[in-house]
Amino acid sequence: MARAMYEYTKTILSKVSFDATLFCKEVQKAVKRLLPHELEELRIFIQSLINQNPELNQCLIYLKA
Repeated sequence: MARAMYEYTKTILSKVSFDATLFCKEVQKAVKRLLPHELEELRIFIQSLINQNPELNQCLIYLKA
């Protein structure tokens, strides 16, 4: 089930990547729900989204906590 949550999180983050505020809220939710090794994978995924939309960079602070 946890893997399904990771895939769902990636889908949601892709869909809300147009709005940095909404994206940050979804990242905060992901930090609460995902396992530590999944968060590392998510960080890599978010980096690829940041390359396309640099304003999302502000949301990385939630992954460092």
